[in-house]
Amino acid sequence: MDNLIEKYPNINFTVNLTKIPFTTWIQIGECLSKIEHISKIPLKPNISEEMHRVYLIKGVQATTAIEGNTLTEEEVRLRVENKLKLPPSKEYLGKEVDNITFLCNEIKDKKIVEEKEHLINVKDIQYYNKKILEEIPVAEHVNPGEFRKCSVVIGNYRGPDYNDVPILMEKYCEWLNTTNFTVCEDRPALNSIIKAIAAHVYFVLIHPFGDGNGRTARMIEFYILLSSGFPSPTAQLLSNHYNATRNEYYRELENATKTRELTSFITYAVRGFLDSLREQLDYIFKFVFDLSWESYIYEVFREHKHNEVTTKRRRTLVLELSKAEKPVVFEELLSLSRSIIDAYRNKTRKTLSRDLHEIEAIGLIISDKKTYKANKEKIRAFLPLSNL
Repeated sequence: MDNLIEKYPNINFTVNLTKIPFTTWIQIGECLSKIEHISKIPLKPNISEEMHRVYLIKGVQATTAIEGNTLTEEEVRLRVENKLKLPPSKEYLGKEVDNITFLCNEIKDKKIVEEKEHLINVKDIQYYNKKILEEIPVAEHVNPGEFRKCSVVIGNYRGPDYNDVPILMEKYCEWLNTTNFTVCEDRPALNSIIKAIAAHVYFVLIHPFGDGNGRTARMIEFYILLSSGFPSPTAQLLSNHYNATRNEYYRELENATKTRELTSFITYAVRGFLDSLREQLDYIFKFVFDLSWESYIYEVFREHKHNEVTTKRRRTLVLELSKAEKPVVFEELLSLSRSIIDAYRNKTRKTLSRDLHEIEAIGLIISDKKTYKANKEKIRAFLPLSNL
């Protein structure tokens, strides 16, 4: 190993924790706090599955887009739902999405979160690469799942001699699986954030395969986070950040190569991870808020009993009005949604006016006499101040 470090001093499998800025440690702590909040928020199974699907799509789109895949997030969503038909000339783009989606779901479904250690071996990594490149057009010298047999140059960086790749990958896995990589004994998730980021960088520096190295690196990162107990939507966020800041991503990789240490890349990755977690938590809070508001609507109508048909119609009106992004004028209410159209079929404008008056009287909607909107402030008033 010492000979390899002398030969490739930038691939030394070390992380100098003392150089990581104090502000970055604070950000890592905030990351852990938000991940803990996300993991403990009880969501309905359908909402939980929807979250996994949404962030899986974002992650798949991100990790393929970095490598030049031109499918948009909406097209990736349709592909994941088996609704996107591509012409033969573009089918390889869809197949790449299929491969990454399959691999992410396979890792998740293996329930690796139950493992105490995130052990990973060379065969696992070779399998990831083989699956990623399955049925994808590659250069003649590329054999999916097999280490490269040629030299590689990325920009100004020359990768290790291909003859050294097998031993470097054995050392890489040995490093990942040892217990020496410990930042904080009683906070294993903290260790995993640093480890996942470091694992990504060192893998890219080794560049063991003829193609698909970046995608494989991000899959290893995903594996480490998921196997440490991170909720699957959070484990996709680093890939999203790298894609959203692609130029900086490449600059930081180049900097890690030149400086032979990872501090700057870790700082960059953690900052983006935290921003993404904040956005994700806001996304979840919206789900929870909407669910609480819906429950409150049902509760209020139970207390203000009318006949079943009237109650259902008025409740439908409030629920559908709650989905509107802005106040709705009276003339547009009856065409607001299919549910309202069905509820007010064969009803007059007078019935709608009476319903609106009654619903406003019990505080579920508010009106300026021209427009109407759901009175969500009723439950928002009980939330803590956001600027504490």
